[in-house]
Amino acid sequence: QVQLIESGGGSVQAGGSLRLSCAASGLTYSSYCMAWVRQAPGKEREVVASIDSVGTTSFLDSVKGRFTISQDNAKNIRYLQMNSLKPEDTAMYYCAADEGTVCYSDAAYFPYWGQGTQVTVSS
Repeated sequence: QVQLIESGGGSVQAGGSLRLSCAASGLTYSSYCMAWVRQAPGKEREVVASIDSVGTTSFLDSVKGRFTISQDNAKNIRYLQMNSLKPEDTAMYYCAADEGTVCYSDAAYFPYWGQGTQVTVSS
């Protein structure tokens, strides 16, 4: 059974930082893509950032230069470091995973999801 356990959301003022973590267990294959997907009220889900099993990262244009991904392979944990946060980053953030070597930019391709963590950025 695949489990994705997230932590690290919260409320910050604009310009602040937060770090989200996602611990994965139960994935059958060693190659998988992990992504962070966010959804704000009334908006579509969007893949904010992703990392594949060889460490290749991809970021939504609006977060490039502000968000980074790191990983602890021994613990199967990925981290999303979010700096210079803006009010428009406010959303529920989900960790998502897909077994395979390709990271898709469409959230619909991810079969496994964490419980979500709220990020609120005030101006």
